[in-house]
Amino acid sequence: MNESFDFAGELICWYKGCARDLPWRRTSDPYAIWVSEIMLQQTRVEAVKPYYARFLEALPNVTALAECDDELLYKLWEGLGYYSRVRNMKKAAITCVEKYGGRLPQSHDELLTLCGIGPYTAAAVSSIAYGEAKPAIDGNVLRVMARYLAIESVVTEKEAKGQIEGYLSSVIDQSEPGVFNSAMMELGATLCGPDKAARCGGCPLLSRCKAFERGLTESLPVRAKKAEKRVEERTLFIIKSEKGTVLQKRPPKGLLAGLWEPPSEKGLLTEQQARALLEERGIKILSLEPLPEAKHVFTHVVWQMKGYLVKAEQTDALPFYEKKELQSMALPSAFSAYKAYI
Repeated sequence: MNESFDFAGELICWYKGCARDLPWRRTSDPYAIWVSEIMLQQTRVEAVKPYYARFLEALPNVTALAECDDELLYKLWEGLGYYSRVRNMKKAAITCVEKYGGRLPQSHDELLTLCGIGPYTAAAVSSIAYGEAKPAIDGNVLRVMARYLAIESVVTEKEAKGQIEGYLSSVIDQSEPGVFNSAMMELGATLCGPDKAARCGGCPLLSRCKAFERGLTESLPVRAKKAEKRVEERTLFIIKSEKGTVLQKRPPKGLLAGLWEPPSEKGLLTEQQARALLEERGIKILSLEPLPEAKHVFTHVVWQMKGYLVKAEQTDALPFYEKKELQSMALPSAFSAYKAYI
């Protein structure tokens, strides 16, 4: 490869002319950049925009996040999924208040010590907010560089990632590292996307892209085979009385820890089985109506669900919540198919 090619210069020139106008690109505030980077993990850009604005309005700085009540925190995050991310953010914010005077530390290495911040996020924040020349390597960047360098081994393995990091460290723009990293992410999110038909025509790196030269753009990057997800069957009960709806909190540890959910039972129960179970638990059923089946996919498990809308007599034995109370309670997106009934 001809090393006289100005990788950083071509990339940054393209970015400044073509970059999408995104709200987190209009700030140099490390806190706001951090919030955006965590939200953007495994979430589409357009979906993040309203969450980002609402979160920063409610919690405008590190101290506000550190002091935030968990119920409000989960409500602000409701629908984004992966709630462990926002729990880790709060833990990191508390550390920042205690150790760094309520600000995010400036260096990549110090950022890495905070809960929930990995190498990519640390590099993104330190480069964009503080100008540290550290390449930020996420899935988009791995894909771009696997194609650019024609890496035919599994892109997430140590050797391939090391090759990519070494190359980017050698070409990153020392004066504008944050712009360089943003440009790499933008290229991976737009022209050099995950679809097989990469839009190579407008790519600023096309003239030196080995995958394009060799006709490998559709076969790269090479990824490891995904393990099959475990399937769990669950039956949900949307139990309502004239005064409210029953919700309960999940255990403090594990999947969707500490969040609200409708009562449920393992397995896909028939209407007869569901009625018998509720009556056994002392619930006086006025009516029971089957609801549509739904599926939710987590990282390692799939929930296959069916539901029942149950009208029951009011009783102090069940935690019925009124509509006003329900509005402040975070309901995970796993139950989005049943939210209208709650």
